[in-house]
Amino acid sequence: MSELPPRDSNEESDPVGSFEEIVAAETERDPDLAVIEAGSRTLRTQGGPPQADVPARPEDPEVDKALRSVEAELATRWGETKLEPSVARIAALMDVLGEPQRSYPSIHITGTNGKTSTARMIEALLGAFELRTGRYTSPHVQSITERISLDGAPISAERFVETYEDVKPYVEMVDAQQEYRLSFFEVLTGMAYAAFADAPVDVAVVEVGMGGSWDATNVIDGDVAVITPIDLDHTDRLGETPGAIAGEKAGIVKQDATVILAQQPVDAAQVLLKKAVDVNATVAREGLEFGVVARQVAVGGQLMTLRGLGGEYPEVYLPLHGAHQAHNAAVALAAVEAFFGVGAERPEPLDLDTVRKAFAAVASPGRMEVVRRSPTVVLDAAHNPAGARVTAEAVGEAFQFSRLIGVVGASGDKNVRGLLEAFEPVFAEVVVTQNSSHRAMDADELAAIAVEVFGEDRVQVEPRLPDALEAAITLAEEEGEFAGGGVLVTGSVITVGEARLLLGRG
Repeated sequence: MSELPPRDSNEESDPVGSFEEIVAAETERDPDLAVIEAGSRTLRTQGGPPQADVPARPEDPEVDKALRSVEAELATRWGETKLEPSVARIAALMDVLGEPQRSYPSIHITGTNGKTSTARMIEALLGAFELRTGRYTSPHVQSITERISLDGAPISAERFVETYEDVKPYVEMVDAQQEYRLSFFEVLTGMAYAAFADAPVDVAVVEVGMGGSWDATNVIDGDVAVITPIDLDHTDRLGETPGAIAGEKAGIVKQDATVILAQQPVDAAQVLLKKAVDVNATVAREGLEFGVVARQVAVGGQLMTLRGLGGEYPEVYLPLHGAHQAHNAAVALAAVEAFFGVGAERPEPLDLDTVRKAFAAVASPGRMEVVRRSPTVVLDAAHNPAGARVTAEAVGEAFQFSRLIGVVGASGDKNVRGLLEAFEPVFAEVVVTQNSSHRAMDADELAAIAVEVFGEDRVQVEPRLPDALEAAITLAEEEGEFAGGGVLVTGSVITVGEARLLLGRG
């Protein structure tokens, strides 16, 4: 693990502001679960801000042409929904590339929801402590280059193309040797690991694509393994219970690593902690070793007091909405503390002022992101029932909408009924649509389910997303200029990305 930058004990922290009231601790975990306590060692303590936005198409026509050519070549490979559960191909690619993923320490992140936001927070914290970071996340909101970031910003289109051209001969070599060609995601993973080694980075922050054990990212040995909340998603590939899904995700927990566990269902916690015991990993659990002590809504986000592995961090401002983002922040903080050895080798906490500055600079495009006012239009990439539930709660907490209109475009392989049922209590009306992806559920098919959930009078069908946005904004404006109508666009990362472009972002 990297050494913690020296802390200046003479520096005075600059409080963001005072809490007006203390809110109850944000945890409902049962601390008496015997399985959580049994057999595991636990951690008990006795740079610049990232670029917030996502890149647009390159302005240089030649660069744009080259990027489109790379995108077209990648599109000929298996997409992210077609999998052959094995790391044999990516391991072969790493071998011929000279094992670039071994040249830097890494923090590996899996879970069902919250992975990308947590990764961005971890990246911001590490950067604030003057470490050079590489971040690999998926899927992208608008541009494929978002997936590979250096120093808090997506790599340029030029660098993306150069990286692809550098690894292409090795990719073709592996293709020729394997039963199946490397997939889209496997090639991108190889590109990310190569780009990080070439930079070089001090630490890589890597988000799993799906599962864990056989995910292409799992050729790294993460010093810190982070597991965000597990719920039901991709059940056809990962399992039909949180415990079964946890079995796949536990694959990122490596020998002698440190595991940062967000709040988990009981059966998932059992599986994850058993894996930690099996590989002699050290565990820190949200609600026990770390967590959210207090939070309150603030302008543009929230103020939090977080308990980390080294102590409390009061009055931390996070410009993201929702209790789930506060929990993500607690997980991110614990992960960075663990990376620096706080709670193990060193008892003192991270520098409070640096932590505050890092969190204040965090952005997570497409996650409760306001992209328009009057009426307010919010984008959120919730695509499963668990994500929809926390988004619905966050909207109610952060905004005082008198009438909320939903725009929903979902993928056909998701639990769409569960998604819609989670939003039913907060949507006055819903406009169903579809994005341009081949995975998109047909708008009429989605409408049939929506009518069963909302009733016919509350459902409008607009197959084209531009028309859906216009219809929803018109419905919200019926409340009057100052009445507080709003629009939430959700259901898929692709839907959110396309809406973001249509509304002038990127």
